[in-house]
This record gives sequence, structure tokens and C-alpha cells, in this order.
Amino acid sequence: MSKEGFGIIFGIILAALVLTTGAVVLNSTLLKISAVLVWIFVVFSFYFFRDPERIIPRNEDLILSAGDGKVVDIEEVFEDRYFHGQARKISIFLSVFNVHINRIPISGKVGYFEYKPGKFIQAFKPLASTENEQTIIGIENEKTKVIVKQIAGIIARRIVCHIREGYSVKRGERFGMIKFGSRVDLIIPLDAEVLVKLGDKVKGGETAIAKIHPI
Repeated sequence: MSKEGFGIIFGIILAALVLTTGAVVLNSTLLKISAVLVWIFVVFSFYFFRDPERIIPRNEDLILSAGDGKVVDIEEVFEDRYFHGQARKISIFLSVFNVHINRIPISGKVGYFEYKPGKFIQAFKPLASTENEQTIIGIENEKTKVIVKQIAGIIARRIVCHIREGYSVKRGERFGMIKFGSRVDLIIPLDAEVLVKLGDKVKGGETAIAKIHPI
């Protein structure tokens, strides 16, 4: 289980115990139903905050997915924060049933970090990429650079990010999560070969979404 879930699960279990005790002492049908629903949510929370190990591909020319989910958008965009020019955006939608741990797509150094407040549009919609609350992380090495966006959704209102500008990072390592439904955008160079297509299911830190072709 991910460490981000400890506090939430502890709080839900405490609430479930209080409701269960009240239901037994007061013999209240309403409290019994409430207790059952909260215990169901406890079980779901253990499932949601799971943190499976991943097999990281060794090929350093591969750009890895930053999250688990479904590829919902691939398009050319103008990126004015870090690339300062045309780039390729690959968007991955994470449903509440996906693993929500986010992983580093390439090894290198964090050259850009920004937290951007915003809206909470449904994460699978294209406008979520620009309008929703998000963190924007630029990572670069001697071969290439990428941007990872952690984007909140209509349910997700809590983005966790453990890295900042200047950090050295390694591909496949955990760097944060977005709680309860979200979206991850990866912005990559136009000359990188895209290895996924719309509708593909991907795994963070394990699925290669693009390949760099060294000069």
C-alpha cells in the first residue's frame, strides 16, 4: 500500500469503528447501514492505494508512462513553458480503479516545476489538460526532455508530488500520486517515436510510450 493512503485509511477505519460501536449500543438501523457502507469504503481504499512493484525496462531510450490508465489523446501542441515550441502530448486517463501512483518517465534532473490552480473538469475531457488544477514537471537529460503533468479530475482534489526543481530523478521511481480519478499528460519531443495509440492501456514505470532516436 502507498504511504499516501495511511492517513486516509486510518481516518476511515476510525469512523467505521465509531459507527459500528454506535450501531451496537443504540441498536440503530441507520447506524448499521452507515457502518456497512463505511466498511465497504475501507475495503475500496485499500484497493485504491495499492502500490504494486513494476519491471522497469532497461533501455534508456524509452520514455515510460507516468501513470496507469488509458491513452485518451495524442496530439501536437505548442508548449510555452519548457519546450518553447511544438511538441507531442500524450494524455492518460486514470479511473478510480487504476493504480494512482505516478512514476518518472526518464532519468535526469528536474529543470522546471510549477503548481497551477484550476478547475475540476472531468479528467478524460481535452480541456482538463489546460483548465484543471495540476502540477507541471519538466525533466531533462543529455538526450532529451519531457514534461509530466499531474492533473486533478472531477473527484480528485488532492495532488501529491514529492519532487521539485533541481531534484535528480530516476526513470520508473515513484514521485507522487493523484487521489481518486485523474489524468497524466506527457509532453515529449516531436521527433520521438510514439509507441502507443488511442485506447491503449498503459502501466506507470513499465509501459514504453515513446522512443528517443539518438542522433
